[in-house]
Amino acid sequence: MKTKFLLLFAAFFVSAASMAQFHLGVKGGANITKVDGKSFKDEFRYGYHLGGFAEIRMGNKFVLQPEVLFNQYATKLDSSFKNVYQDVFDGNSNIKLNYISIPIVINYKLIGSFLSLQAGPQFGILIDQSRTTLQNGADAFKKGDFSMLAGLNFKVGPMRINGRYAIGLNNISDITDDNKWNSQGFQVSVGLAL
Repeated sequence: MKTKFLLLFAAFFVSAASMAQFHLGVKGGANITKVDGKSFKDEFRYGYHLGGFAEIRMGNKFVLQPEVLFNQYATKLDSSFKNVYQDVFDGNSNIKLNYISIPIVINYKLIGSFLSLQAGPQFGILIDQSRTTLQNGADAFKKGDFSMLAGLNFKVGPMRINGRYAIGLNNISDITDDNKWNSQGFQVSVGLAL
């Protein structure tokens, strides 16, 4: 009985995937990010992202696009950080945060299949932070980040070009709740659907 159920489920999944026009792809590009909050410089810094995506067609106008990305965010402290957070500052003002990010965006087709609007959430898991910035390896950043994304996606054959704006919705400071730190930035990427 179990085998029949599994075979029926597999057949349903394969037929649904073939009808949904399912594509997989790889992508990479630049991050232009900053952290807003007390003691951070109000300037954007450069990082990068690499990963994969899937496209699942949902009717004529909508495409669901889940992704898994390695995302590097960069920011810089200003001179007041030492005065505010003396116990975690070691003198280095450059910070790099590495996340495994899972964006789940919906593409809404505007012009045929060439141009689409994108919007959706992004969940990030902090996997590494620049330890040189933090005295004795103390953690200053929370292990997770939740953001909202909005942007444009251009489709030219198998090539995908997109630009997005990301705004962090949660406080990523793990030092104190008095001062909130939020990430924000832009992503520009090129992808290839396989």
